[in-house]
Amino acid sequence: MDSADGTSTSPGRKLGWAIAIGFLLALPLFFVWMLVYDRQTQSQAASASITEGWGDRQIISGPLLVIPYRAQATETVVENGQTVTRSRDVIRELTVAPTASVLDTKIRPERRKRSIYEAVVYDARATGRASFVLPADLAQAGVEAAALDYARAELRFGISDPRGLGANPQVIVAGKALALQPGQGSTGGKGFFSWIDASKLGSGPLDVDYSFNLRGNGSIALTPAAGQTDWTATSTWQNPSFTGDFLPSERRVDESGFSAHYRIGNLALGKSLIHTGLPGESRPDSKAEENLDEVAARGSGGPEIGLIQPVNLYSHVDRSAKYGFLFIGFTFLALLMFDVIGGATVSAVEYLLTGAALILFFVLLLALAEIIGFTPAYILAAAAITGLNTAYAAAFLNSWRRASFVGALLAGLYAVLYILISLEAFALIIGSTLLFVALAAVMYATRHIDWGARSRA
Repeated sequence: MDSADGTSTSPGRKLGWAIAIGFLLALPLFFVWMLVYDRQTQSQAASASITEGWGDRQIISGPLLVIPYRAQATETVVENGQTVTRSRDVIRELTVAPTASVLDTKIRPERRKRSIYEAVVYDARATGRASFVLPADLAQAGVEAAALDYARAELRFGISDPRGLGANPQVIVAGKALALQPGQGSTGGKGFFSWIDASKLGSGPLDVDYSFNLRGNGSIALTPAAGQTDWTATSTWQNPSFTGDFLPSERRVDESGFSAHYRIGNLALGKSLIHTGLPGESRPDSKAEENLDEVAARGSGGPEIGLIQPVNLYSHVDRSAKYGFLFIGFTFLALLMFDVIGGATVSAVEYLLTGAALILFFVLLLALAEIIGFTPAYILAAAAITGLNTAYAAAFLNSWRRASFVGALLAGLYAVLYILISLEAFALIIGSTLLFVALAAVMYATRHIDWGARSRA
């Protein structure tokens, strides 16, 4: 970069120009980040559209046995200046969780596409058995066994999104299939229930067998509420995510899919197997009985299995773009060394166009990744930009040998960036080491330069 009076700009001023142009390129780089965010938002909206009507993230709860009973309630009122205490009969509900619950869930995943967008949905087959027993110390809960109305008992199952419930779920008690009703009980809610004659509970355990199909997307979760919950989930999906309040005690993940087994006791849940309340009333600490919309908003309170995509291309492109300054800095540094040490003259326009090509890489990466996947798109975009900048550098540096150094530098940077994206846990140490080595090399190469010097052309 030469001044108007024929003098050559000092090395320090050339460095200042390179830095200023680098900061100028921050604006289009910011727009790249905004573009990635916009495309990711569109992808999420498209995925929601693909799965609409199929079923949302599903949370399974139950079964729970709810038995109405008659109890005495007292109330104190003031009449004519006198305090009067009255007793009246009220109907309350005894909610009984099973002493043991065994659930087997087979999850069949399916990829669904619309245009360039994709979503993962699943169809799950749930088969379970629950055993109910009345506790011997029922009177300590304020319930008289003789007051229980077994004939009006309800067997309740909760499903967070009933749209995904398959046809003809079955609930069998004593070899007899029960007629099912919509709602998580007669008082409403999401799921299904059945009226049941629970008089067998007065003399022994009540065993319930059930099965149903359930459609959903993203993840499936269980809200445990039994004395001992055993949940086994299997699928052909190779990339599960085990989250929630409990992790599997046994699990297997390989190329054939995954299996996970959970064992959860009610002591770990921190809640009793029985509780009482008015009809439709929920005990505050009973996640199995409360509104499943609220449960879904904050988590199931139990284990959850997600069917995650192995590569989230938008997060990868976003992380790549965050290293944009690294590419601009190293490339400009190489051009500056040719300008200051090698004797070549690099103008501000050449810095700007080279930097623009580097930013174009991230736009190309995003556009191609949506169509052919992240890794092929990365290779293709990196090859295109490396070739473009190498050819352009050969023109303004008047040397293919010098340009080949720029090309090798870019190829190395793209390779390192791919490693940084793949090895997220080691990204900081790799990046900081690379910067240290680069700074040390520049300090060594420029140790004899007088950055404030000016000379005649």
